[in-house]
Amino acid sequence: MAKGLYFEDLELGQTLSTKGRTITEADVVNFAGLSGDYNPIHVDAAFASRTEYGQRISHGALGLSIATGMSYQAGFLEDTVMAFLSLEWKYSAPIYIGETIHCTLTISDLKLMRRLGGGKVGLDVKVIKQDGTVAQRGTWTLLVRSREAALPGDAEGV
Repeated sequence: MAKGLYFEDLELGQTLSTKGRTITEADVVNFAGLSGDYNPIHVDAAFASRTEYGQRISHGALGLSIATGMSYQAGFLEDTVMAFLSLEWKYSAPIYIGETIHCTLTISDLKLMRRLGGGKVGLDVKVIKQDGTVAQRGTWTLLVRSREAALPGDAEGV
């Protein structure tokens, strides 16, 4: 049984929010290893202390990656998202190690695509720091399953 929201459950202007998550030293170190991005602004405390930030900052792509994970873990996308189709993304403030972020996702576009078994959903996404600063923002386009195309065994699709 799907836990997330189906295409038909979504409304233009509807805003969904995630829980917060603190960016840790381990997140930054592991992301550097995974991505191969060892830019000293992320991994060298002495170097970073001489920059305009005064300390290391997390990778921008790490913030985006965590935002996608937090959005899925919030449950409204669980089992109903069929594909992540596209994104447009902007970075406006650094995320420091130890800061807590959360996301808001506002539905900005809905287009039924019966042939694909669901609909395209445009989401205006904001990654917000604990002080209220928007660190990252953009638009995600997802393909979300419709009720009529629910997977076999999904009680709501029967």
